[in-house]
Amino acid sequence: MAKILGIDLGTTNSVAAIVEAGVPRVIENKEGARITPSVVALSKNGERLVGILAKRQAITNPQNTIFSIKRLIGRRFSDSEVEKAKKILPYEIRPSQNEGVEVKMGDRWYRPEEISAMILQKIKMDVEDKLGERITEAVITVPAYFDDSQRAATKAAGEIAGLNVKRILPEPTAAALAYGLDKNINQKILVYDFGGGTFDVSVLEIGDNVIETRGIGGDTFLGGDDFDQRIIEFIIKEYQSQEGIDLSKDPLALQRLKEAAEKAKQELSSLLETEINLPFISAEGGNPKHLYLKLSRSQLENLTRDLVEKSIEIVDKTLKEINLSPKDIDEIILVGGQTRMPLIQQKIKEYFGKEPRKDINPDEVVAIGAAIQAGILQGDVREILLLDVTPLTLAIETLGGIAHPMIPKNTPIPYSKTETFTTAEDNQTAVEIHVVQGERPIARDNKTLARFILDGIPPAPRGIPQIEVVFDIDVNGILTVTAKDKATNKTQSVKIESSTNLSKEEIEKLKREAELYAEEDLKKKNLAEVKNQADNIIYQARKILNEYQDKITPEIKTMIETKIKELEEAKNYDNLEIIENKIKELSATLSQIGQKFYQQNQDNVNQ
Repeated sequence: MAKILGIDLGTTNSVAAIVEAGVPRVIENKEGARITPSVVALSKNGERLVGILAKRQAITNPQNTIFSIKRLIGRRFSDSEVEKAKKILPYEIRPSQNEGVEVKMGDRWYRPEEISAMILQKIKMDVEDKLGERITEAVITVPAYFDDSQRAATKAAGEIAGLNVKRILPEPTAAALAYGLDKNINQKILVYDFGGGTFDVSVLEIGDNVIETRGIGGDTFLGGDDFDQRIIEFIIKEYQSQEGIDLSKDPLALQRLKEAAEKAKQELSSLLETEINLPFISAEGGNPKHLYLKLSRSQLENLTRDLVEKSIEIVDKTLKEINLSPKDIDEIILVGGQTRMPLIQQKIKEYFGKEPRKDINPDEVVAIGAAIQAGILQGDVREILLLDVTPLTLAIETLGGIAHPMIPKNTPIPYSKTETFTTAEDNQTAVEIHVVQGERPIARDNKTLARFILDGIPPAPRGIPQIEVVFDIDVNGILTVTAKDKATNKTQSVKIESSTNLSKEEIEKLKREAELYAEEDLKKKNLAEVKNQADNIIYQARKILNEYQDKITPEIKTMIETKIKELEEAKNYDNLEIIENKIKELSATLSQIGQKFYQQNQDNVNQ
């Protein structure tokens, strides 16, 4: 029996999934990625490109690269949302004969349904190539807040792509299926779906294998693209104040800014500050101009706070319309890449007074739910038990950025590991626990699973506090990381679910990458370790100078201070040999103190 494909046709990215042996799985595209950019382009030589290949050439070919088409599908040209799109999208938009919308690519004009069909067709062909069988049927998801016209246009796009669309499934319902909430009894759940182009909120009631939609709300022109646009406007304003050049007039520069803004936004979900560095962004008087600025998480939050607040207002309005309060909601599910933003998670937690669920990749949850619905339609869904091992090493970042292994790859689960760490600075009252997964010895080169802070540590010299860290992975592959200060018993923990959510291809890629860069990694690790050694000996040297200042001769004191300064300067350069030599020199100088003490003691005895 031919498989029914589940497809999340997204504004920014699209994902395909199927059910095999009762288990849903995401299907990688031809390029080996789990997500396909919802981008279509006509190259300069007339070739049609879809997905990552289209996105890659967007900077040099912005007017013939179509993205965010989901914001236009099923709309009238007179809609205010279309007017907004015309201001920020680089390609041409005009009214169609039936008062709809058309976009220009090359010399032709296309309906949004046609562009969407090109994306769906690529997904269909990639899945057929991957599975080695023909795909003719699909379940396609849409935002719950899509109207009939938008739903009909989405179905038409599927049919243009050669698919028999078995069902247009609301994304929140798909998310509920993916979380398995259809098996729970008498639960009210709220799905908070913040995608690339649309925002959705749905309240669903689960009971007796029935999912009933109680209320929906949303904004089909509020999404991650708007966050990107705020960053773009910020960069343009900053650059104009610095250089006096308006980048908004340059289509090529705008496309580069869009890519940089999206990257910065993603990085600020895990970092507190990121850099935006775009060389040769413009020119003046024949001289190239470069763009470099820093963007902090707090700046991004200030730029976009009203967008986040707007989403919470929609949530509040939706609950009031169905006479429910935040405390009536049993579970909150996050869907869409934009929900990775810490400010959004914070606001949701403040509003509901509880943590939202994040145990499935928000980019993939809707496609997985669509696949489950497809599996139900073809009678192929059943529960199974999986016993597994950890496919990659689970580690914690330690001083110098080193990934310290806690649970090695291929360890049978369930498994638990406990180790004790300490502070790196005097009077340090908080430590950041950075959990990573991968085989690389440097933490930043691996996949970040979580970051959290353990604070309230009593001030003490470095090396004195004892922080007990426990990695506990259960039979379901759910990793819980707990950090406890032994002096106060203060504890902080994080649960990382689906930590093994990597395809075999991704795992093998990481392994090969580890082998390819083994030599480079070793150098990085050795350099980090020797810098740690340098920090330790500098710390000890200063401590000795302070404790024995009355007993150390001025000559030796001057020598030690000189060697400390030389070692500190050497640390600024990534030359392993020089740093090691300076460590030896400082160590040799310090040893003269002991020699002097013992010599003085011997002289006193002889007298």
